[in-house]
Amino acid sequence: MAPREPVHHPVFARLYARFSPRAEAVVGPHRRALLSGLSGRVIEVGAGNGLNFAHYPASVSEVVAIEPERHLRTLAAEAGRRAEVPVDVVPGVAEALPLKSEAYDAAVASLVLCSVRDLPRALAELRRVLRPGGELRFFEHGRAPGGSMVLAQRALDATVWPLLFGGCHSGRDIVGALEDAGFELGAYERVLVPPKGPRVPSSYCVRGVARRPRETAPEAG
Repeated sequence: MAPREPVHHPVFARLYARFSPRAEAVVGPHRRALLSGLSGRVIEVGAGNGLNFAHYPASVSEVVAIEPERHLRTLAAEAGRRAEVPVDVVPGVAEALPLKSEAYDAAVASLVLCSVRDLPRALAELRRVLRPGGELRFFEHGRAPGGSMVLAQRALDATVWPLLFGGCHSGRDIVGALEDAGFELGAYERVLVPPKGPRVPSSYCVRGVARRPRETAPEAG
């Protein structure tokens, strides 16, 4: 018997693969803004079906894309072969990256930190594989700014939302988690996706940059 995949959401994976391309008119511009200006070696966690790959600039020398779900990983590998930059799609989970420490110039987390099982551990792993001063580009949905939607997010996250949406938690405080993990926050902005129309628990997004701090030499004493 084949070993069970560490992440196994076969129904959600197929639905996501079918419907996510239809949202690119809205999400695609955020992907382009997220990846603009990247260079060197990049790790992307939770690559899904590879919708980011078409937006990596030519200055990127290599993308190592981690995707734990088998069906999505197969689709990501197909997308990687069509990309204009070298993309290597490999199995793994964000909480235990199969990569060397301080090996990457940048990391990308796009609509994935909501669904990792252990957010602090996943961020610690991203910090580990980034070189000192390396960037983490993030585009995530998370906690609403307040009001009744926060209460709705809490209730849904404790009940049906993760079951329906592949382990997703709609109300995580991504910015606070990055700070707690020791990242230095750069510029970021909170956006609504989609920008118009009714609000749902996953409408409240944040896109920005965080950095692994540069190592400082100990003071003489």
